[in-house]
Amino acid sequence: MTLPSKTDFVLDPSIHFLNHGSFGACPRPVFEAYQRWQAELERQPVEFLGRRAAELLAESRAALAAYLGAAADDLVYCPNPTTAINMVACNVARLASAKEGASIAKHSAPEAAKSPLRLHPGDEILTTDHEYGAMDRTWRYVCDQIGVRYVQRPIPLPVTTHAAFVERFWAGVTERTRIIFLSHITSPTALTFPVAEICRRARAAGIPTIVDGAHAPGQVPLNLAELGADIYTGACHKWLCAPKGAAYLYARPEVQPWLEPLVVSWGWEAEKPGPSCFVDWHEWQGTRDLAAYLTVPAAIRFQTEHAWDDVRRHCHQLAVATRGRIDALTGLPPISPDTWFAQFFAARLPECDLDVLKTRLYDEHRIEAPLIRWNGQAFIRVSFQAYNDEADADALVRALARLLPGVIREP
Repeated sequence: MTLPSKTDFVLDPSIHFLNHGSFGACPRPVFEAYQRWQAELERQPVEFLGRRAAELLAESRAALAAYLGAAADDLVYCPNPTTAINMVACNVARLASAKEGASIAKHSAPEAAKSPLRLHPGDEILTTDHEYGAMDRTWRYVCDQIGVRYVQRPIPLPVTTHAAFVERFWAGVTERTRIIFLSHITSPTALTFPVAEICRRARAAGIPTIVDGAHAPGQVPLNLAELGADIYTGACHKWLCAPKGAAYLYARPEVQPWLEPLVVSWGWEAEKPGPSCFVDWHEWQGTRDLAAYLTVPAAIRFQTEHAWDDVRRHCHQLAVATRGRIDALTGLPPISPDTWFAQFFAARLPECDLDVLKTRLYDEHRIEAPLIRWNGQAFIRVSFQAYNDEADADALVRALARLLPGVIREP
């Protein structure tokens, strides 16, 4: 096995690309595989979509499932985690509006009143104040419709131990808590939450868990069966380095009957049902480009062939060192111990004009890195992937040292 280099990726070599966390980046061999699938589709669309798609998707799902420690029929592809959570949230809304004793999904005809996802006015969905903005908006939208409270449990910084996090979060559970939703790795603060212990406690309490794992696949080891979430969505196009538009939704078999499709198509009343209603309902959504999904096995294979455990270890070491340099530059304390993040981190910045700083970082220093305001505090979020090295870190620290004095706001 050989370690990858910058030339293995399609990225513009003139950019210090420190924002893998937003949209990922695709290695050349994986991107070429993606384009081959697209070309194959265009060469004979009817053959590809009409006769081969189901088998090809099944093979791809099997490879992804093996990577994730799940059964292939317990997950379906989707374009991104936002779509996946919207499907789940829409089902929560649908179940809340169902009449008592009503049946859903005539294939299994369970009573809506028995669904673990059924909420009533005054019930609560418990989350944290570190969640991704699109997910917060989705849940607030649904909760406003059905009269449910979306409770964001504050997790103040710095975090200390996983045990302390679990106790603080669990103190937010009340007799009205019906669903727990939280990130595995947070987007604004880049913290890896101890979700397995939360899922264990929730299972014991009879509370369904929904986990946003957008940043987890490829960045941290995953075994969904052991993790214990009822529903878990992850992106393949981020840290797994698959093409854009490849993500998945995993659901435990007990929950699947309650998750009707966001897009109703031929699989709803399948003329030739497969072994999984869950797959039938959600996989086929009409004509669309399946190439990103079919390329996921190539992304897994690329990482396997390029010593990815060593890549992750090197990136974490680079992240730890770089965060320390930024904290020393600003004089601001870190938001967590080093064990709370993997390949990307968030570091505090002094109160400054983030728009100006971001523009100057890019225009003057060719640095791509997100600047974030979370809970009124300014942060820079820095990602390290296989194509990054010490020169990227040096460029960032030098640029911040030069630019920060000119953008700091006086208190």
